[in-house]
Amino acid sequence: HYLSAKQRFTGYPVNVDMLSRFRTPGQQRETLRELRTGACDLLIGTHRILQKDIKFKDLGLLVVDEEQRFGVSHKEKIKEMATSVDVLTLTATPIPRTLNMALSGIRDMSVLEEPPAGRMPVQTYVLEHDDVIIRDAIRKELARGGQVYYLHNRIDNIEEVASSLQKAFPDARIDTAHGKMGEKRMGEVMGKAYAGEIDILVCTTIIETGVDIPNVNTLIIEDADHMGLAQLHQIRGRVGRSSRRAYAYFTWKRQNVLSEIAQKRLVAIREFTQFGSGFKIAMRDLEIRGAGNLLGAEQSGHMDAVGYDMFIKILEQAVLEEKGEAPQVSPECTVDLGISAYIPEKYIRRPAGRIEMYKRISEIKSKADADDVTDEMSDRYGEIPKETKNLIMIASIKARCSEIGIVKLEYHPGKLAIYPAVPPTKEQSIELASKFPGKVLTSLGKNPCYNVKVSSFEGIGPVLEEIFKIYSPKK
Repeated sequence: HYLSAKQRFTGYPVNVDMLSRFRTPGQQRETLRELRTGACDLLIGTHRILQKDIKFKDLGLLVVDEEQRFGVSHKEKIKEMATSVDVLTLTATPIPRTLNMALSGIRDMSVLEEPPAGRMPVQTYVLEHDDVIIRDAIRKELARGGQVYYLHNRIDNIEEVASSLQKAFPDARIDTAHGKMGEKRMGEVMGKAYAGEIDILVCTTIIETGVDIPNVNTLIIEDADHMGLAQLHQIRGRVGRSSRRAYAYFTWKRQNVLSEIAQKRLVAIREFTQFGSGFKIAMRDLEIRGAGNLLGAEQSGHMDAVGYDMFIKILEQAVLEEKGEAPQVSPECTVDLGISAYIPEKYIRRPAGRIEMYKRISEIKSKADADDVTDEMSDRYGEIPKETKNLIMIASIKARCSEIGIVKLEYHPGKLAIYPAVPPTKEQSIELASKFPGKVLTSLGKNPCYNVKVSSFEGIGPVLEEIFKIYSPKK
């Protein structure tokens, strides 16, 4: 980043500096002095920037790259540092809490989906660990002059794995990289990898972010079932950084029984291989792990106490209040038509798919929304069953009733009971009586109600259309 920034700002009056543990104490003191006096215009650094001795003369913009690498305590320090400055966070895979805040309107979000010119998606395989398949993949990569990442995330026996690979590929140049290495040794290894002097780099997850070696285009991961979904996507991003086709093998040990969550992660990483998949993977991670605690330290977890729908409604109201906007409060309408309305399991077999469609149906606000949901379900799952059509119809009626102030709608054989939030005006009562002469019984007590006679269930539609016309605001 430092070298890129120096190159980009060449010829401009911008002083770029860097701060990390790799700088000498003297260099760090000089950088801190320049920050306090304003002589440093752009500072690029690690978590070192969050320490207490950092003082900016006039901080205007904070950019946080690889946001998923920062814990809650780090983010709280960033908030303290940036109470009156603009903050831009960058990540291919936002953690569930951050994504939920963006979707809820607390943070603004934009998505980059266009890949760099010439890039191809990484060919992804999820399989039980098989030495024959893995060694064949390595052999093919070496044959085309490429390099390989072999990820073994246990430092205690990483050298044994490297020795085993050396026996299988005696002519290959093999080395290891892990977090317990000294800075000098790590620098040497990565320098050799960049220069193409290492054919197979046996490493831990230390390569997860910031490593860009275009000639490495095969990735093998052992025990992929022990890693997080966003982490797997980030590691896969270390290959496919050139115009060559890249391959990623996510493996697990044969004797291991995969947990349900591990299965979901591996299925998701296999499904989402196209460019821009980071956002979709983060959405799936949000489903699997939950949205977390907006005010506490948990970055994942489900809102079991109040339910997702209620949580989102409360959150939307709070966000509007903070923005100085009055929350739009419309009465909730209860609709009871005495018919079966649900999504059968045989129609949508996956529980996550049914939950997704229930949520889509609950968000219907207009006829256009209902048509969109109907089209989507037909395209994805085939002909819609009668019970599901009933559910969509009820959601549409509920939305229209809430819009015009009807709080309850009930159907009993022979009559339709309509409960408005406020007593009807004289004009509304007269208009209704003239539309349905001799069929309307009006009760104007504590809970005002219309009882309209209908000959059959099919007669509900025309009655409701007239009710909507009468109660809709006159233009």
